[in-house]
Amino acid sequence: MTERIVLAYSGGLDTSVAIGWIAEATGAEVIAVAVDVGQGGESLETIRQRALGCGAVEAYVADAREEFATDYCMPALKTNALYMDAYPLVSALSRPVIVKHLVAAARQFGATTVSHGCTGKGNDQVRFEVGIQTLGPDLKCIAPVRDLALTRDKAIAFAEEKGLPIETTKKNPFSIDQNVWGRAVETGFLEDIWNAPTKDVYDYTESPEFPPAADEVIISFKEGIPVAIDGNTVTPLQAIEELNRRAGAQGIGRIDIVEDRLVGIKSREIYEAPGAMALIAAHRELENVTIEREQARFKKTVDQRWTELVYDGQWFSPLKRSLDTFVDDTQKYVTGDIRMDLHGGRATVTGRRSDVALYDFNLATYDSGDTFDQSMARGFIEIFGLSSKVASSRDQRAGA
Repeated sequence: MTERIVLAYSGGLDTSVAIGWIAEATGAEVIAVAVDVGQGGESLETIRQRALGCGAVEAYVADAREEFATDYCMPALKTNALYMDAYPLVSALSRPVIVKHLVAAARQFGATTVSHGCTGKGNDQVRFEVGIQTLGPDLKCIAPVRDLALTRDKAIAFAEEKGLPIETTKKNPFSIDQNVWGRAVETGFLEDIWNAPTKDVYDYTESPEFPPAADEVIISFKEGIPVAIDGNTVTPLQAIEELNRRAGAQGIGRIDIVEDRLVGIKSREIYEAPGAMALIAAHRELENVTIEREQARFKKTVDQRWTELVYDGQWFSPLKRSLDTFVDDTQKYVTGDIRMDLHGGRATVTGRRSDVALYDFNLATYDSGDTFDQSMARGFIEIFGLSSKVASSRDQRAGA
């Protein structure tokens, strides 16, 4: 029986050429797998037909937009996930859902190997291969660009020689990866970190320099998940898409960062994530209103570790699964409404309300009706500072 290899297929030049390239190099049959996570562009059927036209024996396509938004973006929202305090894991979040479908296709079609189009310098090779070997420990992995020396020049020559149904002449100066949670842009002139991004880098956001009138939005959450916008019920996918549109129109969510890659190099990345950044800002503020102080302080540590695990390709790891349990428990009371002004590159919280808030007006007010017993403060301060006071006395006695 002929060996079969599942290929993560985008419909672009490199992965289209990889179908025949892998077949010639290995003698295996290739099954192309295309997963829609909201990247836009061509229809799944168009991509499917191109894969077959390029020599794939089977083409598996999946509309995973709802799955991606609900099962991957929402856990990231609950953790306010921002790698290096800036990057909302745009690409990192999409890899495990793609991996899940790659492994499912391998099982369905009897494949022994999974292939992806990553280079040897990036994070995604780790995310794909660690995920694949976790979900399918018996499966092998290959990467044509990394392992079979498939360069762009060779890809163009191969496509022209074989008459493949793929455009080979146009070359975008940037490497772009996008999905419903955001858009990542790198390479080209951006590799010189002194160069400012030009307007053609951006697609999800308008320039914040000359914004339209401010856009007021009310986002309603239930247990950490957005369930309505301006009173209209939404799914997670609809919430992200609407805020991509509205926050994007105001230039919100542009990120320019020199990022620490998992493989040990620093890389300059431009991200656009208008919906993600607006939702994270709203969610974080609702947590301020509803999560107890010590729980909130510890959650920041958990959030950061969760974010690093996902960035590093450990979505399916035991530790990440355990941290999910903690985070879900913290979201029990993260229910209520956040009002925001979207304007000129900023998403500014202007109002909060929750039936389960820990904010108590009568304790917080300085006006009449104050229920806080200020006479307790003196004793509290004495006890709170006692250990430092004793240590300081010791230091003074010792002449320190």
